[in-house]
Amino acid sequence: MPESQALMAYDIGFAIHDGEDPGTFEDLAEVNEITPPNQQADDIDVTHQKSPNKTREYIAGMIEPGDMTVSLNWIPGSATDMTIQTLKASGARRQMRIAWNNGVSWTFTGYIKGFEPSTALGDKMTGTVTIKVAGSTEISGMGG
Repeated sequence: MPESQALMAYDIGFAIHDGEDPGTFEDLAEVNEITPPNQQADDIDVTHQKSPNKTREYIAGMIEPGDMTVSLNWIPGSATDMTIQTLKASGARRQMRIAWNNGVSWTFTGYIKGFEPSTALGDKMTGTVTIKVAGSTEISGMGG
């Protein structure tokens, strides 16, 4: 039996492009958790009067790119906080990138849909950024 190829969730980065041309990607600081978008295809009902066994038939439709979240240690007024707040207020779409720890990256356009800070007494302050993915995802660094 082959050995597992599983990876530990560590050293994964999330970056947002600064919007300049050519510009650069800027990593969000102190990211704890990244929940990638749950992309889903629409279901198109193609059932007709002679569908076999009175069973509905479907084909895949347009793909909904979904939302994703990034949870981080929230430091009010930090560069990361200012980036989040500015982009949330403006609604600007930016290129965003998840850099996985095996050299693969997912790049897509998105906008910050929401930001939810949390300040539980005696615990670290955290924030959850919700991002709407606004197009297809480009995957790079895939091995052969």
